[in-house]
Amino acid sequence: MMTSVDRRVTGGVDTHDDVHVAAVCDSTTSRSLGTASFSTTAAGYAELLVWMNDHGTLDKVGVESTGSWGAGLTRHLSAAGVEVIEVDRPDRKARRLDGKTDTVDAVAAARAVIAGRATGVPKTRDGSVEAIRQLEIVYHAASKDRTRAINQFRSIIVAAPAALRHRLRDGLSLKNQLARARRFTDNHPDLVEQQTRFALREIARRIEFLDAHNTRLETRISELVIAHCPALIGLCGVGPHSAAQLLAAAGDNPQRIRSEAAFAKLCGVCPMSASSGKTNRHRLNRGGDRRANNALFTIVLVRMRHDPTTRAYVERRTTEGMSKKEIMRCLKRYVAREVYNTLINPPADLPTGRQLRELRNERKITLADVCKQFDTAQITISRLERGLTHDTGLARRVHNWLQQTD
Repeated sequence: MMTSVDRRVTGGVDTHDDVHVAAVCDSTTSRSLGTASFSTTAAGYAELLVWMNDHGTLDKVGVESTGSWGAGLTRHLSAAGVEVIEVDRPDRKARRLDGKTDTVDAVAAARAVIAGRATGVPKTRDGSVEAIRQLEIVYHAASKDRTRAINQFRSIIVAAPAALRHRLRDGLSLKNQLARARRFTDNHPDLVEQQTRFALREIARRIEFLDAHNTRLETRISELVIAHCPALIGLCGVGPHSAAQLLAAAGDNPQRIRSEAAFAKLCGVCPMSASSGKTNRHRLNRGGDRRANNALFTIVLVRMRHDPTTRAYVERRTTEGMSKKEIMRCLKRYVAREVYNTLINPPADLPTGRQLRELRNERKITLADVCKQFDTAQITISRLERGLTHDTGLARRVHNWLQQTD
């Protein structure tokens, strides 16, 4: 009879806010060997791991919700050298047949790993990408609050008393409207105008606070993104927030994504087959990480407006009869491939701004000479040398030209 010493076992965990329910199954027969509950604390994670090891040699552990309730347990198990597999919750058919309890879900998680139905490697969430993701969450929420506040400000102006509305709509930009509203006093004799002034002043001050709030967040996000993957933010059309969203989708361990096609599916930009009978077609992919999908959409918009190569591609595809939406889907797929290759194999020979400036000074070449050679403004090269902007293609072209210039 096989003892717990030579038995190989697989774990499964149904995660919750306060308690994790764990199960252990025999890796050969999938027979359940036991279930238990553990608290969601560091001590509870340690007890869970010891309990699983008591049943035999632990192969893998299937964990539900590795990005939320199971994030702490995932980090603990990974630090202990245990292979963690991300498990989706059981489908509705399985729940109808087997019922729904925490122990049933834990056993199902372990058996999904044994059967090979669950193979996903979770994000480690222990590096700079996780820090970027946390900041990006706060920035995104603050941006939506700012938009909501601006809409409220404008709607109040529409229904404000005539004299007050005239003061704020007399050819003023939004910036000047907010500045004037922040100086309002509420000592007007008319009650409606008095409280309207107060409301506009409070909203204007809230927008000012959110602007300062977002500026601080943008600074930190940019610094972290540049330090983590300068080649990504140097791609054409990629800004700090687009890079942050793409990094968050890939995680601190992008090697878990097996191919660029898998990354495209993760971002929701791979075509989905929708064929039937004599009909052979594809449809839009509505799955994947929608924030990453939005980042790719933004990058494509920027390239379609400013990148000559992309604009030439759009013209060629348009003459072939493709619509703008179809062209953008093709471009998003191409950008996803470029981003994946940059994340997995970042270029090691990427010149920094300091290197460009030192090489230029060494060759005694002025900024004006560089700008004339590449038909660009001096401020563009200056910002590139100071590390304020990043353009991988331009940096390489300038570096190669400087090296060849005597």
